[in-house]
Amino acid sequence: MQSRAGNTLIEALEIKYVELSLDRVVMTMPVGAKTRQPAGILHGGASVALAETAASIATALNVDLTKYNPVGLEINANHIRSKQDGIVTAIATPLHKGRKTMVWDIKIEDEEGKLICISRCTMAVIAKN
Repeated sequence: MQSRAGNTLIEALEIKYVELSLDRVVMTMPVGAKTRQPAGILHGGASVALAETAASIATALNVDLTKYNPVGLEINANHIRSKQDGIVTAIATPLHKGRKTMVWDIKIEDEEGKLICISRCTMAVIAKN
């Protein structure tokens, strides 16, 4: 999976794969110049990008990629705590795994396990033509 991330947002934000299974995906992202807003804290959009990436990878693991493409349909996020530097970790677990949609719960935590962001992402499973 990491090798397919070249020249993508995953590479640009330095998102790394930690754990990949059918019911749990864990990814990390550094908090630094690429992911901070002008106020010097983690940009909410970077958190959302990390969350949707985790949900997308989780969905991809659960479908036949020769027949289907997983694409984001809806995402929401609540930003709980700010973060100035270090590493954040996204943990995606399924709320619903259907044939045409999947819904993932994503918690983003800091190195001490403090909650930074919670997100829910609905993924569409689209048949390839």
